[in-house]
Amino acid sequence: MRAAGTFSVHTFTPTELGPDPVVPTGTPVGVARMEKRFGGEVAGRSATLFTSAFDQTTGVGTYVAMESFEGSLDGRSGAFNFAHSATTSGSDRTAEFFTIVPSSGTGELAGISGAGGMAVDSDGTHRIWFDYEIG
Repeated sequence: MRAAGTFSVHTFTPTELGPDPVVPTGTPVGVARMEKRFGGEVAGRSATLFTSAFDQTTGVGTYVAMESFEGSLDGRSGAFNFAHSATTSGSDRTAEFFTIVPSSGTGELAGISGAGGMAVDSDGTHRIWFDYEIG
């Protein structure tokens, strides 16, 4: 099954990395906590741990995120975790990864498995979809 929707970032809170160990590289590493809100066939919210190595000046970098989602897919209510990552050279998304964490589903989403993806439209709309099974 596929459930699709849009999302917006409700909060984005950068978190300081501890002083040890710090390894200087050409691209700074950052960590943030986020809350996202979803609408459409994917409805609800998520708490996200977001990590990145990203150059603000050039727009080049890679992120890795772990999300805890609660809400509904196609009207089925519950919660589950999903992870995703991508790389950008400033105007594209490559090396994308997206997976639903096995055994993480609750409620009507217990037993969920699958994958999905994200895209950003030219007008800035953020889209998400899950290709999933329950069982």
